[in-house]
Amino acid sequence: MELTGMFPEEIKDWLQQRQIAPFRAEQIFSWLHKHATASFAEMTNLPKHVIFSLEQAFGSPWPLKLAASQRSTDGTEKYLFALADQATVETVLIPDEKRQTLCISTQVGCAMNCSFCATGRSGFVRNLSAAEIVSQVLWVENQLKAKGQSISNIVYMGMGEPLANYDSVLRSVRLINHEQGLNLGARRITISTCGLVPQIKALAEEDLQVNLAISLHAVTDAKRSQVMPVNKRFPLAELLQACDYYTDRTGRRISYEYALISNFNDTPEQAKSLSRLLKGRLCHVNLIPINPVATQRRPSEQGVMEFARVLEAKHIPVSVRKERGSDIEAACGQLRQTQLQE
Repeated sequence: MELTGMFPEEIKDWLQQRQIAPFRAEQIFSWLHKHATASFAEMTNLPKHVIFSLEQAFGSPWPLKLAASQRSTDGTEKYLFALADQATVETVLIPDEKRQTLCISTQVGCAMNCSFCATGRSGFVRNLSAAEIVSQVLWVENQLKAKGQSISNIVYMGMGEPLANYDSVLRSVRLINHEQGLNLGARRITISTCGLVPQIKALAEEDLQVNLAISLHAVTDAKRSQVMPVNKRFPLAELLQACDYYTDRTGRRISYEYALISNFNDTPEQAKSLSRLLKGRLCHVNLIPINPVATQRRPSEQGVMEFARVLEAKHIPVSVRKERGSDIEAACGQLRQTQLQE
């Protein structure tokens, strides 16, 4: 049992089993999630015997500790967290003028084995618990509060496939969204997936207004299967049918992530094919020049702009993701891989 993964009602049950007044549950939850408190001793409205019970049972509010960190010249900050079993995961804070966006991990490693992903090359170890997911957020929120700042957006785009850890991810979203906690609006939360069709359909039924991002990266099954093995299980037609179901049920626009790889999927002809694939769908395309970590080469800046212009001419909303943290290898999995090698 991990405290940061529990709702107030569950904390109340835990307290009652120890003959502690149940009204303390909301105080504890607020300290943990609203104030992102780093130690039980800081929970100043709790009696000493309650603090003692918490310290004896949980040790620390967070089931992780900082193992390493890096800061980019553009302000991007990358954290490597060590978990109780000494497994490590990465979290990236991406600040700009109006937002503090946090990219969080959901698994130790990843089983999807996408060819352009650093995380997948280290293999899959295990799922994270809801507490381990939420604690990444709380640790960074604690750091930002000291500067008078706060997390404004969360993207589940770190290590792992979020929808392969469905229950823990959904619990973490509800904890982050909880009105007595961070109370971060669901529309400020994005869940990314490589395309797990059953889970996309299940997410459509959850009554959550989260954003959904689909890692697309190719416009034919043959090409997509080359870089994303998951496509062999859930080919494009099946994936897009699930996306349409999600849009119909939620009314939410889907973001299609498209990593541009030189001489593979970056030609104007493929841009036209992509526009035909998405025509009539409530969508936005996020173009991502491939990260230098991959063996594939990224296209020229001119090639990226030309690809975007083709989509715009076909009335497909499109943006080009600004590269951040390249000097600290901010792509997910790189810092962890470096540590493992050392």
